[in-house]
Amino acid sequence: MSDSADGMDDVKDTEEADRHSSTEGPPAFRAAVEALRDCRLRPQVEVEPTPAPQRLAPYAYALEAVVVDGEQELADGRLVLLHDPAGHDAWHGTFRMVTLVRAELEPEMAADPLLPEVCWSWLTGALQAHGLGYGEPSGTITRASSHYFGGLAERPAASQIEIRASWTPREGLGGVPDTASHLASWCDLLAQVAGLPPAGPGDASVFTLPQRRGPQSR
Repeated sequence: MSDSADGMDDVKDTEEADRHSSTEGPPAFRAAVEALRDCRLRPQVEVEPTPAPQRLAPYAYALEAVVVDGEQELADGRLVLLHDPAGHDAWHGTFRMVTLVRAELEPEMAADPLLPEVCWSWLTGALQAHGLGYGEPSGTITRASSHYFGGLAERPAASQIEIRASWTPREGLGGVPDTASHLASWCDLLAQVAGLPPAGPGDASVFTLPQRRGPQSR
C-alpha cells in the first residue's frame, strides 16, 4: 500500500484542523468516535484529542498519548481513526487505524537485531490479546541514534525506537468497529514500549525494556 493510503507520513501532522468534526458525518463514524471518547484507560497513559490530518479520508479523528511515570515521559504516540463511507481499495474496508509510537531506549537495546520483530509482535499481540479482528496490517519499525560532539560532547548517546503502523479494524453491527478495544490495545502497545508491566491479570506478557535516560523532548 502507498504511504498516502496508510497515512504513515501524515500521521505526524498536528497543525491541520479536522475536515469534519466528530459530531458530523455518518452514524458509523460518530459511533466509532464516541466509543473512543468513552474508553477507560490505565492511569499511566494520558490521552487527549488532537487535530486530525485532512487529506487521508473524508472523515478523521485523532488522539495523542503520553506514558508517564511521575514527571518522566516514557513513550508517546498518536492514533488516527480514518473513515471513508465509500470504502478504500487499499484498506479493504471503510475504516482504518493509523499510529505512530515513540520511545527512548538504551543504546544496547536499540542495537539488538531482533528489536524490530519484537516491537511488531507487540502491536499484533496487543490486538490479539483483546480478541480483535483486523486486516491489511502495514508498518515500519525505525531505530535512530544520536551522538553528540563539540559543545554537546558531555551528553550521552541517545537511541529511539519508532513504530509506524496501520490496520483495518473489522466492522461489527451497523458497520462500526470496536474502536474502544482498538484504543485499549494501542495503549497496551504504548505501555510495552515504555517498559510498564501488564495492567492486570490475564494481560499479555511484557518484554520489559531498560530504564530510560529521562523525559523525552517534545
